Amino acid sequence: MRPNADIKDRLASALRIRNMTPKELSNKTNIPKSSISQYMSGYAKPKDERLYLMSQALNVDPTWLLGYDVEMENSETKEETINCNNIYKLDKIKLPFLGKVACGEPIFADEDRESYIMVGTDIGADFCLQCQGDSMINARIHDGDIVFVKKTDIVENGEIAVVIIDDEATLKRFFYYREQNLVILKPENPKYQDIILTGEQLNQVRVIGRAVAFQSDVI
Repeated sequence: MRPNADIKDRLASALRIRNMTPKELSNKTNIPKSSISQYMSGYAKPKDERLYLMSQALNVDPTWLLGYDVEMENSETKEETINCNNIYKLDKIKLPFLGKVACGEPIFADEDRESYIMVGTDIGADFCLQCQGDSMINARIHDGDIVFVKKTDIVENGEIAVVIIDDEATLKRFFYYREQNLVILKPENPKYQDIILTGEQLNQVRVIGRAVAFQSDVI
């Protein structure tokens, strides 16, 4: 089935209906305003991840945003009328599931952006990863658990963070000592040693998020 409208027209309509500017949409989704301008002009089409982010920010169905003849409202967030005073609606959102993160030696950060996990709206996370390894077991994070991550490049010393080292990801307690120009990534299992990075090695280190929750036996 072919779409019956262009995404540029649907995007413009959604912004108008939601009383939102392209700049506000950019701020809500972290998509560059220049990219949103290209989508609105028809010069480019968003990839699946950006389409999902825009649909969530605008509270519209992603398929509608693509131009198909479906209801505009996002079916996952549409309110339902329930005539029972003792029953309330549990709101959930989709979090992108971005592959695996090492609880042990760093592993390649596999990003499977086709997958999502449904969670409560109060979790305060932006994406989730599946843990691999046993270096964080004393923090009750085990092999196969799902860790929910708030996107940030700054964490406090001692917080559990997802850290990229040379394009490989690991989950550890993060410590940064500015005066010593030193980063220490500490496991929560005595059989593993600290990962110590200093000097020029720090140019290869990047925090991508802070762990805010975990859950076992999700998938």
